[in-house]
Amino acid sequence: MPVILAIESSCDETSASVCVDGAILSNIIANQTIHEAYGGVVPELASRVHQQNIVPAVQQALFNAKVSKNDVDAVAFTRGPGLLGSLLVGVSFAKSFALAKNIPLIEVNHMQAHVLAHFIGDNKPAFPFLCLTVSGGHTQIVLVKDYFDMEVIGQTLDDAAGEAMDKTSKILGLPYPGGPLIDKYARQGNADAYKFPEPQIPGFDFSFSGLKTSILYFIRDNVAINPDFIQQNINDICASVEKRIATILLHKLEKAADAYGIKDIALAGGVSANTGLRQGLLALGEKKGWRCFIPAMQYCTDNAAMIAIAGYHKYLKGEFTGQDVAPLARMPF
Repeated sequence: MPVILAIESSCDETSASVCVDGAILSNIIANQTIHEAYGGVVPELASRVHQQNIVPAVQQALFNAKVSKNDVDAVAFTRGPGLLGSLLVGVSFAKSFALAKNIPLIEVNHMQAHVLAHFIGDNKPAFPFLCLTVSGGHTQIVLVKDYFDMEVIGQTLDDAAGEAMDKTSKILGLPYPGGPLIDKYARQGNADAYKFPEPQIPGFDFSFSGLKTSILYFIRDNVAINPDFIQQNINDICASVEKRIATILLHKLEKAADAYGIKDIALAGGVSANTGLRQGLLALGEKKGWRCFIPAMQYCTDNAAMIAIAGYHKYLKGEFTGQDVAPLARMPF
C-alpha cells in the first residue's frame, strides 16, 4: 500500500496531502490573506508565504493521516503550470524530502491533477469522459481517454472564465477574492435582469475578453446615469454576469459532448465551486441524459489531494523523475 506525500504550491495556496493506497487521508490547505490588500495575487509575496507555510502544512498532513515521515514511499509535487516563485518552494521541498529519505519523486501537471480529482472517492467517471476545467488562469474542455491520456479539444483564446469573474468583481468594487462574493450576491438576484453578449467563437474554444469589456461599459454607462447603480442592483448584476459566464461554458460543453457522443461529463477547477455553474451543469445533464461529476468543494480549488491521487496513479506506473527536475511556469498539458 504505497504512501504518497503530495505538495501543491502553484499559486497562493500552500497544500499538503497524504494518500495511502489511493485513499486520501489528509488534505491541508493554507490560504494566503496577504494579497487582499492588493486586489490580486502578488507573486513575490506568494512565494515568501509559501516558505512560511510549507513545513507546518506537511507536518499537519502527516499528523492528520497518522503517518510518519519514515512511512512515506514517494513525494508527488506540482511541477507546473503556475507562478515560478511559488512552484520553486514546493519543488525544492519535495526534492529535499525525497533526497533525505532516499525515496522517488513524482512530478504532476497541475491541470491534469484537476481532472484526476474525480478519482478521489467512489463516484468516478468512466473513460472516455469530457472534463470542463475552469479556473482563474485556464478554461479548457478536455477529452480524457485514460489517467494520463488527455487531449485539450477546446480552450480560451484570451481571458479565462475565472479572470472574467475577478475582473467583474473589481469593476463592481468588491474586495479580493471576488468570485465567492459574486456567487453570494447572485443567489439573491435575478439572473435575467440584464443581458450580456455571448461570443460567437467557432469550434469548442472560448473567449471572455469581449464579455469583460461589455460588462465594463455597462457599469460605466449606468453609473454615469445613477451613481448608486451598483449598490442598488448588485444582486441582479452578479446573477446576470454569473449566468452568462455559465451559459458560455455549458453551451460549448454541450456542443463537444454531442460531437463526441460522450455521456460522462465532469467539472473541475476553482470556478467549479461556483453555485450557478454547478447547478447549470446538473440541469443540463438531466436534460441530456448525462452522468455528471463534480468534485467535493475542497477538491475544486487548488489542493494537494488532487496532486496525491495523480501521484498515486503515476507511482503504480513507475513514472518517477530525477533530482534535476525544475519547476515550469508554463507546462504542456
